[in-house]
Amino acid sequence: MNPVELVFERRGAGAPLVLLHGIGHHWAAWSPVLDRLAEAHDVIAVDLPGFGRSPVPATGLPADMPGLVAGIVELFAALGLDRPHVAGNSLGGAIALELAAAGAVSSATALAPAGFCTPRELRWALTVLSLHRNAARLPEPVLRSLFANPALRTLALGMILARPNRMALAEALADARALREARAFRAVARAGRGYAFAGAPTVPVTVAWGTRDRILPYRQAALARTRLPAARHLDLAGCGHVPMHDDPELVASVILHTTGARAA
Repeated sequence: MNPVELVFERRGAGAPLVLLHGIGHHWAAWSPVLDRLAEAHDVIAVDLPGFGRSPVPATGLPADMPGLVAGIVELFAALGLDRPHVAGNSLGGAIALELAAAGAVSSATALAPAGFCTPRELRWALTVLSLHRNAARLPEPVLRSLFANPALRTLALGMILARPNRMALAEALADARALREARAFRAVARAGRGYAFAGAPTVPVTVAWGTRDRILPYRQAALARTRLPAARHLDLAGCGHVPMHDDPELVASVILHTTGARAA
């Protein structure tokens, strides 16, 4: 696809930092940390192909990992980015690690990255997310009423977030809409069923995992430590699968430490 077709939000100034969301999500997943990161970086939060407002390419969807990585490398070239920093969550975390292994970035921060789970664990994750996607098809007034009730919001979002009630109602509705309308969801999920990260990055890498992650459970961090012995490995205490919402200050600090913008 023409990489300029990818939709992105850009803020701040400084060394470029590209943010990559997870499957079924959109660039706004990074909203809680965007302004903080933009104090130190030229931040570019991307909608991956077929997610958010980025279209499915007319030439076909780059659904597998090599295709997704190639699309981001093309975006770097189109925007004139020479080895930017990158951070990603879940699917985006795996893409970030692959970019690091390819030498295409200056550093990578991976938050609960895909690629370190057993086939059974991956089936679990995709099943849970598919059920959430089905639920997101409820009429928006129903979703609004559900998310407005703290107990029901916890029930609905507690598999993804450790602290669902920290998310604004508008953000919860926008996330549900993004999941419902994720045109690439099935193709990317199908293409990723056999994926396992096996690269060897030579740039600074941080892998950080929420201790309350229920999608890609925290125990997967042990395999990440084995496969990436040179990386910095951190626990995100009390965070779920999308830690940017659970503890924005902690996540921003972790990313900025990796990029060298701030010690943490």
